[in-house]
Amino acid sequence: MPRLIESVPNISEGRRPEVVEAAVAAVRATGARVLDVQSDADHNRSVLSLAGDEAQLAAALLALFEVATARIDLRQHKGEHPRLGAVDVVPFIPIEGATMADCVALARGVGQQVAERFGVPVFLYEEAGSAPHRRNLEDIRRGEFEGLAEKMKGAQWQPDFGPTRPHPSAGASVIGARMPLIAYNVNLGTSDVEVAKRIAKAIRHSSGGFRFVKAMGIMLEARQVAQVSINMTDFKKTPLFRVFETVRAEAARYGVNVIGSEIVGLVPAEALIDAADHFLRLEKFDPTQVLERRLREQG
Repeated sequence: MPRLIESVPNISEGRRPEVVEAAVAAVRATGARVLDVQSDADHNRSVLSLAGDEAQLAAALLALFEVATARIDLRQHKGEHPRLGAVDVVPFIPIEGATMADCVALARGVGQQVAERFGVPVFLYEEAGSAPHRRNLEDIRRGEFEGLAEKMKGAQWQPDFGPTRPHPSAGASVIGARMPLIAYNVNLGTSDVEVAKRIAKAIRHSSGGFRFVKAMGIMLEARQVAQVSINMTDFKKTPLFRVFETVRAEAARYGVNVIGSEIVGLVPAEALIDAADHFLRLEKFDPTQVLERRLREQG
């Protein structure tokens, strides 16, 4: 069986479509499959969903770094989403015929090549992390680009690959291996960002909320809407519908309605099926009743 791995690189550019298009074109030229591209101007960030084998993804990521390091300058970058690199984070995710160990090896190989070719310091995270305090993306990214030079002076924050100081304009990159993650945002019917921040604090694991939830409250300036921006790292253990229901209940405490939610990038069908099962209160539902799944299984 051929190996199939997904990669979801995040680049720190969501306002200049010509830069994003150039990055995507460079990736496509390597033969890697581009499954999805989403840009957000408020976050000033774009998320690419790629798929291929190890060789295809390694070539694709190097092509992406070629464009990003040349055209993204973090000294001029502003956005709601935390970041420390032009190519901020690159996870590898096993899909078919590949193991987590394969993804860890790929992360290390790509990380070394990025550091050598572009002079960008690389930190390994999640399953590829080289130390317990470096597994969590938020810990590595804390202080962002502006605080990175000072942070890297400490012995515990020396990079896994590359120079011991940030790239002047491209900062540093975080590369690793993990299971599928759902980037899920809930938009609130208020312009008071403090409400979103309080809700984020209530649901995220680091402040006593759900075990597999990371969240922050931000402001979508273009819409004047506060947003709870969420990363769900294990939707099977903390389901999507439970997080949504909690956000809605917390918002109601402040007299605020949920006006919508959104998935950033791709999402496993199982997560949406679970949500449908919950909200529709289906009895004796079996996922094999989904038409497309049955057709695929019997095709």
